[in-house]
Amino acid sequence: MYIVAIMGNCTILFFIKMEPSLHEPMYYFLSMLAVSDLGLSFSSLPTMLRIFLFNAPGISPNACIAQEFFIHGFSAMESSVLLIMSFDRFIAICNPLRYTSILTSTRVIKIGLVFSLKNVLLILPFPFTLKHLRYCKKNLLSHSYCLHQDVMKLACSDNKINVIYGLFVALTGILDITCIFMSYMLILKAVLGIASQNERLKVLNTCVSHIIAVLIFYVPIISLSVIYRFAKYSSPMVKILMADVFLLVPPLMNPVIYCVKNQQIRNLILMKLCQKYR
Repeated sequence: MYIVAIMGNCTILFFIKMEPSLHEPMYYFLSMLAVSDLGLSFSSLPTMLRIFLFNAPGISPNACIAQEFFIHGFSAMESSVLLIMSFDRFIAICNPLRYTSILTSTRVIKIGLVFSLKNVLLILPFPFTLKHLRYCKKNLLSHSYCLHQDVMKLACSDNKINVIYGLFVALTGILDITCIFMSYMLILKAVLGIASQNERLKVLNTCVSHIIAVLIFYVPIISLSVIYRFAKYSSPMVKILMADVFLLVPPLMNPVIYCVKNQQIRNLILMKLCQKYR
């Protein structure tokens, strides 16, 4: 799964960089999604592979806190990119004539940099607040990688600040998915105004890849939150499985979805393969 995820996202980045026809806002946002997926994969790769291949579950405190920062940082970035991509679809469908003038290359780069900076600043307090906590002898984590809420539970000292700030970060994620939902409500309203049914389906088909990517990313997170909140006494295996799905499946499936559903990328990959084996 890691090999497919890394190769798939690198393939998307390669084709977007090398092919001038893909130098468009939608593909720039797709490259941001690929970078976020690679970040998630490389953040969790060391500990997960070490556990599964060598049965070596230990990790130093500093490495754990660093891993927690990168996992939460790239998760927040992926959430932001999915939000940006929903706005991209909204502008493309609701205001197609001004699409290229609104989303210029310069503006796309600025949007990417602003959201990247926002997510770094949002997650940056996590390592410092965790370092200031006092930890007892209990040192067993629930997952095969370090998460803020998991590390926080091991502390003996008061962790009220971590709980409050963790809730604030979670609320920003809820805000992202709320904005995505609102974008699609406006898109649906615009699509229903189109007279031809074939045209409606054609327009909605341009959103399918993004909708699937949103579901693949958010469903495991929401499921895990529900399990922790309402099924506290459920099997630990269920929590571990959902947590692993959250980090493994989106980086694996996003390249597959966009390569299968996007005709331009699919044709380019098939053309390169045909040239290679001709």
